[in-house]
Amino acid sequence: MPRLPLSGKGRLRVAVLLSALLAVVLVVTLVAVDGSSGPDGRSPVALPAGRNTAEPADIAPAGAPALPQSRRPNIVMVMADDMRADELRFMPSVRRLLVARGLTFRNSFSPYPLCCPARASFLTGRYAHNHHVFSHHAPWGFKAFDDRRTLASALNSSGYNTVFLGKYLNGYGVEKSLVTRQPSFRYVPPGWTDWYGAVSRPARSGYASGGTYNYLHTLFNVNGRTDDSHDGQYQTDVLGAFSRELVRKYHRSPKPFFMYFSAVAPHFGGPLEDDDPRNIRTATGRPELIKTPARPEWVRGVFDSEIPRASGLHKDGGPSERDISDKPRPMSQRPELTRQERTAVRDLTRQRAEALLVLDGQVKRLVDTLKATGEYSNTVIMFTSDNGYFLGEHRMRQGKIKPHEPSLRVPFVIAGKGIPHGTRFDPVTTPGLTATIGDLAHASMPFPADGMSVMPSVRRDRGWKVPVVTEALENLTVFSAAARHPVAGFDDPRTTIGIRTPRWIYVRYNDGDGELYDLDADPNELQNRYHDRRYAAVAATLRKVRWRYKDCMGATCRAPMPAALQRTPAQNRAGTDKQSRGVLARYGYWR
Repeated sequence: MPRLPLSGKGRLRVAVLLSALLAVVLVVTLVAVDGSSGPDGRSPVALPAGRNTAEPADIAPAGAPALPQSRRPNIVMVMADDMRADELRFMPSVRRLLVARGLTFRNSFSPYPLCCPARASFLTGRYAHNHHVFSHHAPWGFKAFDDRRTLASALNSSGYNTVFLGKYLNGYGVEKSLVTRQPSFRYVPPGWTDWYGAVSRPARSGYASGGTYNYLHTLFNVNGRTDDSHDGQYQTDVLGAFSRELVRKYHRSPKPFFMYFSAVAPHFGGPLEDDDPRNIRTATGRPELIKTPARPEWVRGVFDSEIPRASGLHKDGGPSERDISDKPRPMSQRPELTRQERTAVRDLTRQRAEALLVLDGQVKRLVDTLKATGEYSNTVIMFTSDNGYFLGEHRMRQGKIKPHEPSLRVPFVIAGKGIPHGTRFDPVTTPGLTATIGDLAHASMPFPADGMSVMPSVRRDRGWKVPVVTEALENLTVFSAAARHPVAGFDDPRTTIGIRTPRWIYVRYNDGDGELYDLDADPNELQNRYHDRRYAAVAATLRKVRWRYKDCMGATCRAPMPAALQRTPAQNRAGTDKQSRGVLARYGYWR
């Protein structure tokens, strides 16, 4: 390379610059080695002060080479339990800190809307028919989950500190591990740097009370040691304290961290409270147990004036659904809600909102700690739920599992490093969240991705090209003749399998019944067109597509559906808004 002629002063300036550069390199090297914080209190993985955290260049595309540790973001996933998409309106801090500063995905779905299958999907990036956790009842639940290779082990192997906080899979603590074949009360799954898992209490544990669903007495497995020191403390507050403690701990590490904050709220749980609905009966005289979450005293009544009725009941006070004979069993057999039931489900809606407000406060305190440690500018925060929940729709007083919008839809917000502000209409699924985290971390996932990463959609919507596969194992007292056809070497217990496209939802049950809804014309799913001859051609097309995806794996789950069923970004936005206006007209809130 030719040498540039320099004067004496020029040579001096070059020498000074080289010396300064070598000094900076030396300092950075020393910090990276000892893992200590800089003089401004920031971790070595934090961005410099003043960096534009909405800069799209910070987002690396899928398949890109691994970034230096200092550029790989911390990732925080906060997952609520049984939270509906519309319940974000009860979380002011999440709206201010995440929604107003990040991206809200309007079409976010839990394909198998039940705790265990959904959480297993998040941890593996797979549909339930590939990870084989089909329920929280025997023989499924925790004891059916092979957690040797998960999102945690993938991130940990790629250089992340990984931490789990809160609820794992139903049965954890009382059932044996599929991996060790041993009791799970002190079992710590592979891949977690720190494990703070809420455990259910086995009969011979030596503990007289406490467990995962006791909001005021939660037992924790902390890295293999039982922690029973939180009796009388509200579970969500305890998890928040754990999260802040661990942020401060990982702030001293040169590695980025992944935190899975898995809250129980607003899932029902004890202890029983004086204002819980009691002695509720249906119009036929059958007892109806309305199950609610416990809440701390300070939050009770906060939403009473804002919640005059259950979220899933008509805003004008009309019936839940006048004619439900078009629905499959057992939904078609449910009587209309009585006045007593309507009050009880309203009280359930209020208590759920109160439990979420406590979680909302802990999200704020977690963000405050990220900012105080300097980690915020290098952190991506996600908020979602494992599944949705009925609160009166289709005469469903409460519950999930079923392939209807209140059950399938969940909130999803992503904010932080490299994430712009706005709204996206591309679909996102629970397995897609796993793929998204893998892209952010530049980590190789343990299984082929069943879901689509949303990282390409962060810059702009791409349109809806791939269906969401819905699946569930319904009540076997109704669907007693469960399907038994081999799929990848196992008997398939699913009783309902369907697809959700931008306009249609098409579901078939193994007793021969089914559901078909035109969501553009009927966003509240009041008219089942499955047996309507006018929709025979549409049903035939959807039946073929369902058959193509029902047992998909990896790339076949992400293959585009027929062009006639796809929507461009503009079409998808218009369709989503139209459907949401229909929800607004009936229920008084925007979905």
